[in-house]
Amino acid sequence: MTIPKLFISYSWSNTEHEEWVIKLATELRENGVDVILDKWDLKEGNDANAFMEKMVTANDIKKVILVIDEKYSEKANKRAGGVGTETQLISAEVYESVEQSKFVAVVVNKDCEGKVKLPAFYKSRIYIDLSCEDFYAKNFEQLLRWVFDKPLHIKPELGNKPAFLDENPPISLGTSVAFRRLIDAIKNSRPHKNGALIEYFNLFSANFAKFKLEPSNGISDFDQKVIDSIEQFIPARNELMEVFSMIAQYENSNTIASVIHNFLESLIPYTMQVEVNCFKWDCDNFKFIIQEIVILCIAICIKHERYEIVEHLLKQKYYVRLDENQSQSEMRSIGVFSNKLETLKSRNIRLNCRRMSIHADLMKERIKNSGISFEQIMQADFLIYLSDEVRAFRVGTGSDWWPETLLFKTTHSAPFEIFLRSESSEYFSKIAPLVGIKTKADLEPFVNALQNKVIRVPTWDFHGKIDLLELMNYNRLCIST
Repeated sequence: MTIPKLFISYSWSNTEHEEWVIKLATELRENGVDVILDKWDLKEGNDANAFMEKMVTANDIKKVILVIDEKYSEKANKRAGGVGTETQLISAEVYESVEQSKFVAVVVNKDCEGKVKLPAFYKSRIYIDLSCEDFYAKNFEQLLRWVFDKPLHIKPELGNKPAFLDENPPISLGTSVAFRRLIDAIKNSRPHKNGALIEYFNLFSANFAKFKLEPSNGISDFDQKVIDSIEQFIPARNELMEVFSMIAQYENSNTIASVIHNFLESLIPYTMQVEVNCFKWDCDNFKFIIQEIVILCIAICIKHERYEIVEHLLKQKYYVRLDENQSQSEMRSIGVFSNKLETLKSRNIRLNCRRMSIHADLMKERIKNSGISFEQIMQADFLIYLSDEVRAFRVGTGSDWWPETLLFKTTHSAPFEIFLRSESSEYFSKIAPLVGIKTKADLEPFVNALQNKVIRVPTWDFHGKIDLLELMNYNRLCIST
């Protein structure tokens, strides 16, 4: 590394000030700076004016410190004495030089009001404050970084514009203001927090239509439009995840589960094929996104042990209109949010991907760096499926929920965390209502039907099937108090 050469310009105010300057110069030299100081380098018989001019204008002097006290500023403004001579040279360099990093003011003291008296030519420029012992060490480091051109904060290299910005213009749901108001209301327990949450959910649901795709008209590569739409939704999804996390951590009202239920219910129409000329896959982007929202909501609530919210969302049915005029409607289980995506099947064939489930692949890939692990996603997916399956079994129907992500559990059947914890009877009592039971004995009819193959277990062609009893840790449930 080249040793930086530095000149110190200062006023001969008094002996104490001169000693302070010598001390500063010494500390700089001890830290590898080649300091030029008149006390050391201006010898008897030398021309003082020529010395100062050389120090200010010489090409090998890369840095100049202006040690500012009241006397320095006074002489500089009046162009008096040696400081005045230096000021004429320095001010010209400061104003005319393209390179602005050669000169810096170092403040030694302030007036009784704590203000700095800077020379007129330096008024608008940044200085380094060494006037107080409390922050002298920190600001001396700042000075050294300036001398060596090693700033603490380095501007990152300019990258390339993301390709997806050219391919897919961003879609905004217009919820950012409502989001900030909601987060503030929840964190600070404002009286209007419930209203702010409803406002946010209503706005989110109403503007969700912005993600609607143009009718496919049966085109073969429509799957790419679905993929692009799903990717475009990520910023909105991340915002919604933060809302769910804030609710799970801070909101304890008795009505919160119902508010979330109503929000999820309001998204159902986006998954329904109600238009006359609409192909069955034209809303596949909505189907994927909304199912992901449901799974994320359950996963986040499980993470924060908000089991009362999870129970409500799994237990309560959802209103579904079957036609545009609402002349036909019904109540459905949470399985209404689970849909097969024909476009992803088509994509698998069209691009010869040879994947067991592009849907599962997308779920796994999209969750990276989100604050939720894929294991937590699979656990939520499994719990929704198990709850829907047990309730359907008890009324003699089949489950509507297909646990797509459990494809990744066909070769690894370790129990999920909440069921491992349920080896404790006390913990089991917390999650039993999520499945629609009270005791382990309530599960026996379901397990018998499962072992007798009365109940269909999800399977993926030749890839295998999940071990339902292993994933729910059935044999070890409630073995301890």
